[in-house]
Amino acid sequence: MDIQLNFINDSNDTNNSRIVIFQKNVGTDFDELSVAWKVIRYCGQGDNHPFVFPMEMAVCASDSYGNYTPQLLAQNGQLFTMTCTASGDSLSEAGYGTSTREVQVLNGLQKGAINASIYRGGKLLALKTSIAPQQKAVFQFKPTIWIGVASQVEEGQVMNSAIISSVNTELSLLGLVKADIVLTGGGPGTDSRPFQFNLENTVMA
Repeated sequence: MDIQLNFINDSNDTNNSRIVIFQKNVGTDFDELSVAWKVIRYCGQGDNHPFVFPMEMAVCASDSYGNYTPQLLAQNGQLFTMTCTASGDSLSEAGYGTSTREVQVLNGLQKGAINASIYRGGKLLALKTSIAPQQKAVFQFKPTIWIGVASQVEEGQVMNSAIISSVNTELSLLGLVKADIVLTGGGPGTDSRPFQFNLENTVMA
């Protein structure tokens, strides 16, 4: 079931900051750069911004020739394989992967690296590039979102490590049906307090 969220700006921020929301792919051993899944802009003091966090994901792949496959609905535990068919490179579901917590994409081509992308609600959530033949990309997400205040960030773009490391608020969505995400803090001068994001008015399943 999709989660109804509502961002509320109760901060003292007058810099017209952007709010970035993303998930981290925990299916890899090393810290990879995350994609800005959603960016809220121009949400003034006292304003709110409702949005939906969909449970459903979709996967797509692109090959070294710049071709993109259609997006296929993806669930944890599924394996997808990029293969060369009579009509060209094609991504298809290939049964179960090696983990029930991951979406896996295998490069089944004889030659040429591929990129794998995963989407949530039509927006790019995570990206894995340069997957060599017979190598796999794995995507695994905890039921949490990361949220922070940023300036130079664009929706759908890979964020640099400085932005990612400056975002330290992780909100759990486990069992959540709807909630407000309330931003407080900020403001000019020495009296300014750190920004804080809190879940309020939560409705649980």
